[in-house]
Order: sequence, then structure tokens, then C-alpha cells
Amino acid sequence: MFPASITLDGHAIPVKVIRERRTSFRAATGKAGFILRLPKRLAKSEEQRAWTWFETWAKQLHQNKPDFFQRFRSKTYEDGDTVQVGTRRYSIGISLEDRAAHTAKLHPNRYIQLNLVRSASPEEHNKAAATLLSRVVAKDFLPEFSRRVEELNRLYFSKTIKGISFKNTSSRWGSCSNTGNLNFSTRLLFAPAEVVDYVIIHELAHLIEMNHSERFWALVAQAMPDYKLKEKWLKENGAGLGF
Repeated sequence: MFPASITLDGHAIPVKVIRERRTSFRAATGKAGFILRLPKRLAKSEEQRAWTWFETWAKQLHQNKPDFFQRFRSKTYEDGDTVQVGTRRYSIGISLEDRAAHTAKLHPNRYIQLNLVRSASPEEHNKAAATLLSRVVAKDFLPEFSRRVEELNRLYFSKTIKGISFKNTSSRWGSCSNTGNLNFSTRLLFAPAEVVDYVIIHELAHLIEMNHSERFWALVAQAMPDYKLKEKWLKENGAGLGF
């Protein structure tokens, strides 16, 4: 049996071991952690050699790209913490109570009160805090964000938008439905303004082209000629964004 995780710089990163028809070891990074691919049948001595090889590989990757590992580190929240989202700073109050569900409320001066279920585990508390913060902050940003979407639409596309909303998603930065609904990840709120504009323009272009054809990219380039720089920024820094 292999360990379920490897610890790097004090953080436990999950390791998924896949046995398949192959003759060598292979390691890669996935969305939730590392993936170690091994031959289906290995002697005990070979399993130990595989794990030693993997540890060396993982430590070398961490040494070369320390910022890359932000995607695997969940943030922790404590009473009295602050969260900086764009130009807005929120202070957080956390109360553990005998209640059936976690709740949150935004008070004046951007103070967010989180009321968490006392009986939940520390891991559940942290996950709930992140989800609630995402929801409350997104609601606070939505009017301003919607105005920017409408402004960019008037400037470059002039299409009908049915709705604009935030979603607490990690798999994509935005989406556009065939009915004209635009959804954006709350993680985007942590990105620079010009990067946010790129994602908005990307989704607005889908109101005309519901694909990634040459015509679609031509629409994006017409509105933002240097859009590839914004894509590059997201690929290099996006993993560290979010609550």
C-alpha cells in the first residue's frame, strides 16, 4: 500500500495511485493532487523504489515551482481574519453555534459574520467558511461586476444578455448558455481588472459564437488584441486564486 499523500513544505498533498498496463513509473499533477501511474504488478522492492522515485520527483518539482502548489493548499479561516478581494477588504467574525446549518451575513463596513455548526469537524468548518464567503462576497460585487459586463457588451458586441451571476466553481472561469445567461467563477474576483475583462469578453463573444472557432477568437481579438497575455496570466497564476 502506498501513502495517501505526500507532505511538502508542511502541506499534505493527496496522491492517487493508478495501476495500469505499463512498464515504467510515471507521475503528474492533477486538479486535486499528484497522480502516480505504475505497472499492474510490482514486487515489494519495486514498490519501494517507485515511491522513492516519486518522492524525489515531487520534491524537485516543488523546489522548481513552489508557487504551483498553491492550488493544493486549502485556506484556513479564524475569527478576526481579513480577506482582500480586489480593492475591497472584508473582516470576518466566526461563531460556533448549536444550529442545523451554516449561515453568513454581510454587515456594514464589509464585516462578514459566519455562524457555523458547532458539531461539524474543523475541515467542514473551513470548507463551509470558504463557501459562505464566496457567496456573500459575490453578492456584494455583483452590481459593479454586472455594470462592467454591460459596458463591455455595449462597446464590442451589443447582444442581449438574459442574466449575469457568480458561481463557486473551480473547473472554469466563466460560461455562456445558449439562452444568454452568463456565469462567472467567484475565483475571478481575485484576478487583476484586465484579466477579469478578458474573461468577460470571452463569454460575451460566445453570445455570437457558441464555440471556439477561428471566428470566435477573431471576435475576442477584435475587442482585446492582447488577450493571449491574459490567458497566459490565468494559466500561470489562476491556481492560487479563490477563497
